[in-house]
Amino acid sequence: MNARSELLVTLTTLSDIESESPPTVPLGSYFEGNSEEQSIAPNQWGFGRPPISELYARFKQVEAHPQVQCVLVGLHFDWVEALEDDEVWPAAENIHIITSVAESEVASWITGLASDGLYPGWPYGEHPLSPKPKRGYQVYSVCWD
Repeated sequence: MNARSELLVTLTTLSDIESESPPTVPLGSYFEGNSEEQSIAPNQWGFGRPPISELYARFKQVEAHPQVQCVLVGLHFDWVEALEDDEVWPAAENIHIITSVAESEVASWITGLASDGLYPGWPYGEHPLSPKPKRGYQVYSVCWD
């Protein structure tokens, strides 16, 4: 099974849970094997957003920080279109960073990504199976229009 197929199986399983919030997946689950530039922040691609491979590299650096619990990809509600089209990677909406680091420092980590900024919490609600922040940690979301 390839990375895209594995991701779709995971997303389908997560969608079976009754929730109005979109699913989240680990950083590597979303970006490994993904070369589709339009799969995340499509409106900024070509207008300042770096290539998807660079996005992945940057967020892997963030994930490696000792005060980061995890980095997750929040899927777009339309990710299901990928189930019907073998050429489409599931669409993502944002990146969630669970950390104990101050918001100002986290904001410095996303400089140059052409995002709309950093927001505390889950912008579309927390999916019931998303990892829970450890004591002293919180969720920051990187959003693109």
